[in-house]
Amino acid sequence: MAAAPLRVLACGDVEGRLEAIFGRVRAIQAKSGRFDMLLCVGNFFGSTSEAEWADYRTGAKKAPIPTYVLGANNQDTLSYFPDVSGCELAENITYLGRRGVYSGCSGLQIAYLSGTEAQEQPAPAHSFSAKDVAELKTSLLSTPNFRGVDILLTSPWPRDVGTFANSAGEIDTKKCGSKLVSDLAASLKPRYHFAALEKAYYERLPYRNHMVLQETPQHVTRFIALADVGNASKKKYLYAFSIVPLSSMDPTELVKQPQDVTENPYRKLRKEAPKSKAPLCAEEEPACQFFFDLNKHQGKKRPSDGKERGDSQPKQAKKPPQPTGPCWFCLASPEVEKHLVVSIGTHCYLALAKGGLSPDHVLILPIGHYQSVVDLSSEVLEEVTKYKAALKEFFRSKGKRYVLFERNYRSQHLQLQVVPVPLDLCTSEDIKEAFIAQAQEQQIELLEIPEHSDIAQVAQPGTPYFYVELDTGEKLFHRIRGRFPLQFGREVLASEALLAQPQRADWRQCAAQRPEEAAQARAFRREFEPFDFSLRD
Repeated sequence: MAAAPLRVLACGDVEGRLEAIFGRVRAIQAKSGRFDMLLCVGNFFGSTSEAEWADYRTGAKKAPIPTYVLGANNQDTLSYFPDVSGCELAENITYLGRRGVYSGCSGLQIAYLSGTEAQEQPAPAHSFSAKDVAELKTSLLSTPNFRGVDILLTSPWPRDVGTFANSAGEIDTKKCGSKLVSDLAASLKPRYHFAALEKAYYERLPYRNHMVLQETPQHVTRFIALADVGNASKKKYLYAFSIVPLSSMDPTELVKQPQDVTENPYRKLRKEAPKSKAPLCAEEEPACQFFFDLNKHQGKKRPSDGKERGDSQPKQAKKPPQPTGPCWFCLASPEVEKHLVVSIGTHCYLALAKGGLSPDHVLILPIGHYQSVVDLSSEVLEEVTKYKAALKEFFRSKGKRYVLFERNYRSQHLQLQVVPVPLDLCTSEDIKEAFIAQAQEQQIELLEIPEHSDIAQVAQPGTPYFYVELDTGEKLFHRIRGRFPLQFGREVLASEALLAQPQRADWRQCAAQRPEEAAQARAFRREFEPFDFSLRD
């Protein structure tokens, strides 16, 4: 028989307004029935609490429901909490303590951390430190088969909680709150996380606690920030919900993912992805968007077999499949615009993109006909990796990082788009966030995959997909099941969040005359020459 759900109320900063909060609780219970407990985060006491508090402290009045509160967030209210390990403050009102886990007879697990993040050492009595967080994490993570806690109570918001999510209004979640609380939430995987102190109400979209394609599905977390009791703006300060303890839930029900679930906002804190084989993948534009070609006067070319290297038994490369019609990108094709080619290897070549996002927007292409990275032979894949390494070194020398993408959809020849972005313009995390945010707007499920995985592990030959890779090795993947915006990769990079050139999202608006394209290719070739491995053999 399934366990009966507990009915719980959570409250923001009370700030000494005891009559207001308990009066509201009585009214709710009169209308909706009895609740099992009230959980208070933020400032339970205020600077003028003593008059109202005296009646409860002496027993003249009683809280209408078992009430659990966090400790002081400032020096002024420390005196209300006589025992740092927790104690009963008045009948039906319990101070949980500095940090720990409260487990009720129902099996409900509530992790809590009192105070604000310390800005100095030693930490003041109303603050917590990295050591407090580490000890709380250890006490839970060392439990066999730990899956998470039911509820996490903190007074400060977790830093960056708004990443990948709905807007938090006027609250800047990149600057507001505590990084230590973010670390705690990332580790403890609460099903509900409540916080306060910002005098704002914010119910974040639920987020995942597992890495898709890397870990088995886990439950989601719902973060709710609550306003202060009785605020003039009538912002929500009391939240009612029902919960069956995690320990009593059917595992299948527990891990169900709601439709509006998002990526984990703290995933950069969870970089413990399993390591496997080095991958490669990227994304592309429609086959008719970019035209490249070989320059016959490139200088030294890498030999195409082993004889000039002195090898006695040259490797026989697998012959790639042949295109069914004219291909803009097969190097032997008369359709190729040779003036855009900037480097030729044994199995791959580089060419500037026609109508590129920038003058050094370049493509890595196989010389033979391959549709996608998944179809590449090991020899071609190896050379793609060498070109990526050379381009990373080249762009870093110019103060840039690259973003590489492939779109294996409505195209016939593999194109790995490599777009440089200035290092001082944005971080790799900013780039990932921009892609994921725009994907969510267009209802595209863009998932992070292991840095050292092979794209073939998540996509079979013939599977349409979109793929992004940063020069850090971080990757995002989307399996295309219906329609997909052909310009998506360019649109994200051209957006205000990154290159801030939205007018360049369509390559056709950026195409230059042939003499200008040829000049850009010559300039790129000269600058890239010291990094071009194809000229050194």
